[in-house]
Amino acid sequence: MKMNWLPILTALALAAPAAAQEPRPDQLAFRDLYKELVETNTTLSSGSCTLAAERMAARMKAAGFADSQLHLFATPEHPKEGGLVAVYPGTSKTAKPILLVAHIDVVEAKREDWERDPFVMVEEGGYFYGRGTLDDKAQAAVWVDTLIRFRQQGHKPRRTVKLALTCGEETNGAFNGVEWLAANRRELIDAEFALNEGGGGDSDGKGKVIGQSVQVGEKTFANFRLETRNPGGHSSVPVRDNAIYQLSRALTRIDEHEFPVEMTDVTRRFFAESGAARGDETGAAMAALAKNPDDKAAEAIVNKDRFLHGNIRTTCVATLLDGGHAPNALPQRA
Repeated sequence: MKMNWLPILTALALAAPAAAQEPRPDQLAFRDLYKELVETNTTLSSGSCTLAAERMAARMKAAGFADSQLHLFATPEHPKEGGLVAVYPGTSKTAKPILLVAHIDVVEAKREDWERDPFVMVEEGGYFYGRGTLDDKAQAAVWVDTLIRFRQQGHKPRRTVKLALTCGEETNGAFNGVEWLAANRRELIDAEFALNEGGGGDSDGKGKVIGQSVQVGEKTFANFRLETRNPGGHSSVPVRDNAIYQLSRALTRIDEHEFPVEMTDVTRRFFAESGAARGDETGAAMAALAKNPDDKAAEAIVNKDRFLHGNIRTTCVATLLDGGHAPNALPQRA
């Protein structure tokens, strides 16, 4: 594949902690696009992926994309959970397309939980702050910016390049744009391969690349609801049988439970090879654990890293809590 992906690198260079010179006009243009996307609320409760997709389509149209190359989609049942597919034609009639995928929905964000407004992109100390600045609007902005640059520069790739901005990645049970496209408009996203979030890389913080990762698997999940009930009563006459206390005792047992180490072929190889390449205490423990998953001393060292801890076992954590109905009444439910 002979494609010029330099625009991606130069666009992201704007985020470097110490800028040696003023940003170029094309970098400022990327930042403006990135800012608009981050500041478009795309939470399920109060936002609109459809609006974000429309704004990105408008930018691409202004750059010269024809209406026939821009495909906005949404359903009557989910009018605010739509997305965009854009097609940049290649020169080959036989080489299959490349698909660039990014989700534009974000996790819910309460203003009172944030030091800064989560839907205002702020730059401080070389970092961008705001909901979605990383997951996954950075990638979405890079994809859109890259295709705009292709159009502006008259770039002629051999393969057709397709872009899909979709909703529904962050909320289980919500309208899933990727699934809808695959079932209803498969021709829009058919490709030889897709580039998506999920991989990544690490450096030593001084410019040396430690490793580049390609994601080949993902943990699945299940949601459980624990509910305790009680006849209730007035808070001035409490009883030992209290719904909130019962629930809290159950949550404490969950908190104290540690699932055993379970290494798949993927995690075992990752721990062996990545651990050997690190050259530190954690790396040595990773390699040792790959050889012997029952090595408790190695596990104790690995468990200090939250990412590694979650990669070798099932985990369970409380994320939502609700209980009681009045300050002067015993809780009837929690």
